[in-house]
Amino acid sequence: MEHVSVNTVDVVNLKINGIACRAPAGATVLEAAHGAGIAIPTLCYLKELNAIGACRICVVEVKGAKNLVPACVYPIADGMEVYTNTERVQAARRTNLKLILSIHNQTCLTCSRSGLCELQRLCREYGVDNQMAFEGEKICYEPDTSAVHMVRDNSKCIMCRRCEAVCSLAQGVACIGTSGRGFATHIGPSFDSPLSETACIHCGQCIIACPTGALYEKDNTGLVWNALGDPQKHVVVQTAPSVRAGLGEMFSLPIGTNVEGKLAAALRRLGFDGVFDTDFAADLTIMEEATEFLRRVQSGGTLPLITSCCPGWVKYCETFHPDFIPNLSTCKSPQQMFGAMAKSYYAEKMGLRPEDIFVVSVMPRTAKKFEITREGECGAGAGIPDVDVAPDHPGAGGDDPPGGPAVCRTAGGGIRPGAGHRHRGGAHLRRVGRRDGSGTAHGQRAAHRQGAGEGGVPGGAGRPRHQGGGL
Repeated sequence: MEHVSVNTVDVVNLKINGIACRAPAGATVLEAAHGAGIAIPTLCYLKELNAIGACRICVVEVKGAKNLVPACVYPIADGMEVYTNTERVQAARRTNLKLILSIHNQTCLTCSRSGLCELQRLCREYGVDNQMAFEGEKICYEPDTSAVHMVRDNSKCIMCRRCEAVCSLAQGVACIGTSGRGFATHIGPSFDSPLSETACIHCGQCIIACPTGALYEKDNTGLVWNALGDPQKHVVVQTAPSVRAGLGEMFSLPIGTNVEGKLAAALRRLGFDGVFDTDFAADLTIMEEATEFLRRVQSGGTLPLITSCCPGWVKYCETFHPDFIPNLSTCKSPQQMFGAMAKSYYAEKMGLRPEDIFVVSVMPRTAKKFEITREGECGAGAGIPDVDVAPDHPGAGGDDPPGGPAVCRTAGGGIRPGAGHRHRGGAHLRRVGRRDGSGTAHGQRAAHRQGAGEGGVPGGAGRPRHQGGGL
């Protein structure tokens, strides 16, 4: 009988801090240590994307080696003995942290990452304060605020290059990279152009990868507070489904805890006149996309029909694969569809002028900040954006739309004209005309505000919500 050989992964035996470990051949010291449950601090390392040994925070001592070695790039060998926390290793890490701080903007108190900064955490763990141990020359960088969704502040950059790796290798965009030489080396777009003039798709993955406050999203909280304090504004908010599942983590709740009721109650107490779930607009999107698909099939339109609610993906397609633009659905995303409905159907039912409604969108992606600024996203008329503000997020339920979801449908199966469609290039296929302002102005904000214990808005109070209190 013939024996069939089975290929097995070669295993290397080594010791880390005196503990016998086994790891696959070709693994690095860092990977072997992680596999054994031994922590080694890093700053520039990003699993499967960025292992360049630049920060030198992960240095370890290897028996027989002349110098300390970076664990993230140093391969293991059979019989190797590694020490990750000796006095020599700790002293080297402290020195490297001090060197990083010597050219770092240390305005930590007002930094957006204060308390969540990886550099700050390591300095605290290793007892490194903010005194200038190696005071010397610094390069002054002006923050790049040109992009609609984020800010780049190179004065807080530590040159870990994690943002460059995720932009190039994970997203396939490569709109930022290293420029300059020596001490003047820095991260930025080609020719130091503003980020707004690059092929950036506003995905925000570089912000997630950044260990410090060098990259952070633009904060629109002030605009929301101003609207809530304006008695002439009727402020409504929509929250994405992922927010209710992810927000709880920020309050030390177990991952995935549904905080929909707490979220809705909190938003009402903040003063929002209407609290809605984007699930409702997602249902509208499904109807519109199905209608568009049938129309294309029946009329011999461009197929296949490609749909996405992510404006970052849409821009990626438009920028890097323009030949697929005819395949993209002309339907708005649920966020924009909700905004268009709020300033047309909702305004009509509530007796409000569209320009008096302020729509806030709480979404899990920074590209939504870009989407609300796209040309043609003004279904209620020129100068009246569908959505006014789209801040990120990192009991009671939401309100039902007046009359309930079903009344928003037209006889043809689609939603109200103008609320659902656009050309990806910017212009609407259908548009709601500018309102003449004849609707009665709303009075005191409290007249339409829904308390945490009240029902839905007029016309929708008696309609059942989906299980869990949502729309």
